[in-house]
Amino acid sequence: MTPSRGVGALGALETGAAIRDGEIDPRELAESTLQAARGIGGVVGAFAHVLEDLTREQAQAGSEQLTEARRTGRVDELARRIPLLGVPLPIKDLTQVAGQPFEAGSAALAGNIASVTDGVAQKILDAGTLTIGKTSTPEFGMPCYTEPATGAPARTPWDVRRTAGGSSGGAAAAVASGIVPIAHGSDGGGSVRIPAACCGIVGIKPTRGLVSPGPYSSEGMGLTTDGMLARSVRDVAAGLDLLAGPRPGDFLSGPSRVASYLEAAERAPGPLRIGVLRDPLAAETEVHPAALRGLDRAIDLLHGLGHETTPIGAPFTPQEWTSFMPLWTVGAATIPLAPEQEDELLELTRWLRERGRSYSGVDLAVALQGVQSIARRTGEQFAPFDVVITPTLSGPPAHPEDLQLADGAADFDAQCAFTPWTSTWNMIGNAAISVPLHREEIDGIELPFGVQLGATRPGEDALLLALAAQLEAHDPWPLVREPAAA
Repeated sequence: MTPSRGVGALGALETGAAIRDGEIDPRELAESTLQAARGIGGVVGAFAHVLEDLTREQAQAGSEQLTEARRTGRVDELARRIPLLGVPLPIKDLTQVAGQPFEAGSAALAGNIASVTDGVAQKILDAGTLTIGKTSTPEFGMPCYTEPATGAPARTPWDVRRTAGGSSGGAAAAVASGIVPIAHGSDGGGSVRIPAACCGIVGIKPTRGLVSPGPYSSEGMGLTTDGMLARSVRDVAAGLDLLAGPRPGDFLSGPSRVASYLEAAERAPGPLRIGVLRDPLAAETEVHPAALRGLDRAIDLLHGLGHETTPIGAPFTPQEWTSFMPLWTVGAATIPLAPEQEDELLELTRWLRERGRSYSGVDLAVALQGVQSIARRTGEQFAPFDVVITPTLSGPPAHPEDLQLADGAADFDAQCAFTPWTSTWNMIGNAAISVPLHREEIDGIELPFGVQLGATRPGEDALLLALAAQLEAHDPWPLVREPAAA
């Protein structure tokens, strides 16, 4: 690997191309990335577990695959079939890889080893990527910050006093700090988009059902899906190409995937009708002026690109949003734990599980009806538009002590105030993506502010990627951020 192409300096697709061209040896890349995972990764709390043996095995296998492809003249075929061969792509520690640690950020699972490989992880492994490690997540992925009970907290490299967001906080920190160019995440209420905004990178939550959770995980309440985080829209699109597709037995049918999300991202969209939503949805909270200036920056860009924007109001009130609560808390209550493990849980998880157990079957049915009613009302209000744009978060990356509170109910309320838009797209099921369009100095340190593009119809993932790529081309953002400490 040439000195000019250090760890994390290239994007995922660029890294894959350099590997195929012989400019980067996957075994050397594996070693330098593992070193960064232990070094920079420790500063930003990116990894719950660094998987050295697995990564070296993958790098050797990739090297042998490349040697064979060159010998038989099939490198171009390899590029079409597995373009991310040899590219570091870690897996979030809420997803199982057989024979590797699976602790989900909880002391209740400390030392646990997965016995199966989840379908999403298998797709990532089959692509010939280098796992590097399992990225940090908060306990069972519940909060929008990443303060796991089993390891170091995840911090944004823009200011290591501030959270990297959650629950894919470790993934975002690894990408933003340049350890890896792309990472897997999952999103049940904003858990890809929140850390993407906190860390100044791109994160997509696909349309409900587009990415199958099978064969070992279920769709649950239909809120959570797997997604991707990267520094560029093209890399996120390539990651979605890797993940998208059904599996036998899927309970929720998703839209048909497009042939190539990467190709879709490279085609500029025609003039779009875009609704601008400034009102918080999940909580009555003040929005930081810098977050709104980021939204205004996006609007100016959209006008310059020929798109039409229209201000719109909130389709429901924060009080109506609380119909989401039984789904979220009952989901927490269904996590299979032995009675003796309950005492090992963090306060928020205990509070969510206790709250979830308090609901009856009738309460859950009513909650499902309430969420569906909100989704229908929201869909009707969004119908005249192709995309709805909001700030991703109500403010800059938060100090963790402002979110992780001693009282579970207060903790949850603080999270809602910090993330008042993201969960809506989990409720309605449409795709949403956060792009790091804006930056401002706060307390003497420059910080990122994300803008969320939300689809108004199912299956419009390709449209979001195309629009995000168009914004990126006209207002590029910084790619790698060296960890900044106060």
